[in-house]
Amino acid sequence: MELAARWAGRSSARLDNKYGPTECAVTAASYRWGGGEGRTVPIGEPVWNTQAFVLDGRLRPVGVGVAGELYLGGVQVARGYQGRADLTAERFVADPFGGPGSRLYRTGDRVRWNAQGLLEFLGRKDFQVKVRGLRIELGEIESALVAQESIARPWSWCTRRVR
Repeated sequence: MELAARWAGRSSARLDNKYGPTECAVTAASYRWGGGEGRTVPIGEPVWNTQAFVLDGRLRPVGVGVAGELYLGGVQVARGYQGRADLTAERFVADPFGGPGSRLYRTGDRVRWNAQGLLEFLGRKDFQVKVRGLRIELGEIESALVAQESIARPWSWCTRRVR
């Protein structure tokens, strides 16, 4: 929001918020921000030929304003990860709203529909972060650190410090 506010002060500037994971041919939703619309810059609405669903843990749609996980569908959604059947099964699920063979991609992003019919990003469901566009799994970093004999486990360090 801070960056968007800086853009708002420039009369010739236009801010287009583009959202999309690599698994969905990069852009899956878009929003043109005009400034002063609220406390967040929405992800926007699905681009042409894309379906976006905000679903609960049982793949049921949630209501407007209710947080859920974003699932994306459409012709631009990948079929899975090459050589990673386990991850493909976890992230690419049968589309309960589509035809035979259609799939949805579980983004791992927590979102909600707002009253204007736009998606708002709320955070991640997991411990993944992005650094310069690269996905980083914090659990993988923790595992690598814990495997080193010279590094104490984070939880044992915390309990020693507290006592």
